[in-house]
Amino acid sequence: MLISALREAALGERRVALVPESCKKLIQAGYAVAIETGAGVAAHLPDDAYRDVGVTVEADSAALLGKADLVLRVNAPSTGGTAGRNEVDGMRPGTILLGSLMPLRNLEAVRALAARGVTAFSTDAIPRITRAQAMDTLSSMASIAGYRGVLLAAQELPKYFPMLMTAAGMVPPARVFVVGAAVAGLQAIATARRLGANVTATDVRPEVKEQIESVGGKYVGIELAENAVAGGGYARELSEEDQARQRELLAEQCAAVDVVITTALIGGVFAPKLITRAMVERMKPGAVLVDLAADGGCNCELSRPGETVVFQGVTILAPLNVPSGMPTHASTLFSRNLTAFVQAFTRDQAFQLDLADDIQQGALITHEGQVVQARTRDALART
Repeated sequence: MLISALREAALGERRVALVPESCKKLIQAGYAVAIETGAGVAAHLPDDAYRDVGVTVEADSAALLGKADLVLRVNAPSTGGTAGRNEVDGMRPGTILLGSLMPLRNLEAVRALAARGVTAFSTDAIPRITRAQAMDTLSSMASIAGYRGVLLAAQELPKYFPMLMTAAGMVPPARVFVVGAAVAGLQAIATARRLGANVTATDVRPEVKEQIESVGGKYVGIELAENAVAGGGYARELSEEDQARQRELLAEQCAAVDVVITTALIGGVFAPKLITRAMVERMKPGAVLVDLAADGGCNCELSRPGETVVFQGVTILAPLNVPSGMPTHASTLFSRNLTAFVQAFTRDQAFQLDLADDIQQGALITHEGQVVQARTRDALART
């Protein structure tokens, strides 16, 4: 059974779906593995590193797709247009695709995959259960985003993060406020604390208070009138009453700190607008806001995805695809996640479909010409 990985087509993407260490494991499990020439170069993984573990390196991406039984990707495959090549049409009907497809953000690709008869699994839809933890690309990439988000803030902030005692006197530590305490938020809290900042954090799920405190942050929150837990570790949208109380809390915290880092996503996909223009107007001159939810639409109404905005002395960063900025380790972790998925369902040296399995069932997006995930199917019906 042939597994193929191509150079990612998305503009600015530096990650690769398979790294040599993972290829070695898959080959030992009985698979043949082939990658496109230069697929790992942006992640500082040269073609020879793949050849050394027995991987076939080919320049013809169309040929690779056409003969692959299992295609591994970081992002959703391209359907032509600005990407320059139609990767969906290059796959044979019955091909199995595995990657972080973000189906609700990539409806055109999902429609094309179904029409092509591709069986597509999206790792961002894998259920958050214990035996699937090693396959969870969302958590792996969110951890990197939280870490780098703090470094971006530290670079822009015109102050030190840690408290310093100098001959010229004491410099107080920076104050950081993190919105959202899932994986990205918790990593942001931990990183800011390691840099010496005082950190407060909030989340609509009050049960994360202990997690915030365990990584060195101080929890601030409101008493919710309605439960905000959507299941699977995700949050759902708040009621109007709770939203109003949350806005008061956010405004108070934003005005008091030097750095705000937002990481909030509804259902792990779309970003609610939490930080208003009025809140930014109350922030200190020189303060920094890093909007880590830019890929999902941004948490701050002044953010511009992929750009840096300066508004009344406040610097607002909305970086896209943050994990790609750390491509070597991002690729390594992503590749390990995909490999864990493949290995879990390998029988007799081949990947076995088991659509009754909780993991495959949760991650399955398209199969036998149909869009099978209900949320994506409903979204397509509305377009």
